[in-house]
Amino acid sequence: MSTDLFCEIVAGRRPAFVVHSDAVAVSFLDARPLFKGHVLVVPRRHVETLADLPAADVGPFFARVQALARAVEEAMEAAGTFVAMNNHVSQSVPHLHVHVVPRNRKDGLRGFFWPRTKYDSDDEARAYAAAVAGALAAGQAAGAAE
Repeated sequence: MSTDLFCEIVAGRRPAFVVHSDAVAVSFLDARPLFKGHVLVVPRRHVETLADLPAADVGPFFARVQALARAVEEAMEAAGTFVAMNNHVSQSVPHLHVHVVPRNRKDGLRGFFWPRTKYDSDDEARAYAAAVAGALAAGQAAGAAE
């Protein structure tokens, strides 16, 4: 059993600003976001890289990533999102995770020299997490109605 930072968040042993949690994945705000509203989506099951994720889990996991990409864009009133992952190299936590970052034109994100920011307070982070969670719930409700 792994005890990496993300496994601790998934298990509820370490605090995080959780946006969504289900049997497949847990999504929470990045503690050092590129831009406010930057969410990490991690599989509940510990795997280190995409290659380690069982084939049967790929579709359900990326369905969560897709839903979060929509939710982040809507909640942050962004023009789009940047969705990315690292495998081994530049992977700060050895647990598969996908970054969903709100983007706007001329937002300053260039190449691989990305500025990091931080939330002014836990209350501000909580408000961003709630906004993304609300947009996710609204999107899921709309999808269920179709």
